[in-house]
Amino acid sequence: VGHCHPDIVKAAHEQNQLLNTNSRYLHDNLVDYAERLSKTLPEKLCIFYFLNSGSEANDLALRLARQYTKHEDVIVLDHAYHGHLTSLIDISPYKFRNLEGQKEWVHVAPVPDTYRGLYREDHEDAGTAYADEVKNTIEEAHKRGRKIAAFFVESLPSVGGQIIPPAGYFQKVAEHVHKAGGVFIADEIQVGFGRVGKHFWAFQLQGEDFIPDIVTMGKPIGNGHPLACVATTEEIAEAFAATGVEYFNTFGGNPVSCAIGLAVLDVIEKEHLQAHATEVGNFLMKILKEQQIKHPIIGDVRGCGLFIGVDLIKDQAE
Repeated sequence: VGHCHPDIVKAAHEQNQLLNTNSRYLHDNLVDYAERLSKTLPEKLCIFYFLNSGSEANDLALRLARQYTKHEDVIVLDHAYHGHLTSLIDISPYKFRNLEGQKEWVHVAPVPDTYRGLYREDHEDAGTAYADEVKNTIEEAHKRGRKIAAFFVESLPSVGGQIIPPAGYFQKVAEHVHKAGGVFIADEIQVGFGRVGKHFWAFQLQGEDFIPDIVTMGKPIGNGHPLACVATTEEIAEAFAATGVEYFNTFGGNPVSCAIGLAVLDVIEKEHLQAHATEVGNFLMKILKEQQIKHPIIGDVRGCGLFIGVDLIKDQAE
């Protein structure tokens, strides 16, 4: 919502003057914020855990998935990056390929990239073809006696190259993953909160019939303030609580963070930032496509709202 937005600065300052404490002490801001956030999401995603960073959110999502499914393994997309904690480096091919390599419980599926990938724009049904690659990954894992806990994906892969997955991909992947006893985790840390313009969440681009089991949030949620969130279903939360090991995060969801989170939602609404992202994004795409006609170095221009990729190439044919 912009650097030092006055509404955000004011909300932080006012709450700072009143009280900031750890989240063992109950405070209305936490409940008010969870309620406001829930209005942006499908109804079944109704349980919220608050944290300090996107990495913490993704790590908790991993714990939730494993506790709920009683399985260990995770499927991720090639080139993915999900955070800087050890658990997340392990599921980030973008990082682990340069470090200790791939763990036996991690399975990598191809990025659903219709420009450079296995199945391209001329394919009759790229969404199904890429989802079948995930199905094959599951089958290969099962042959080795592995069991899938989660398919972990950015709703729009960003580090992987600003990829817009083909229509129907998430629905079909979710079908395969659920059949294998796993859950679908949508990482919205880079792409949520109206960035894609026409929807508040990037996973909604796949259609109303698709709902992830877990959604993680970070980055824009606090406009630079350390705030993050995991949203999930009652079933998953209950399985997690059944361990008797309560989830506790000293400052996750503290009164100041929640005041800032509320102010961010206010500004997005008041200043029509979703419509703004659509309008500016469309304008940017238009002028980039004009450049593409002039310059053979530009192979592809793709995007949605203010999530845009320009693919620079050496050779159009290859």
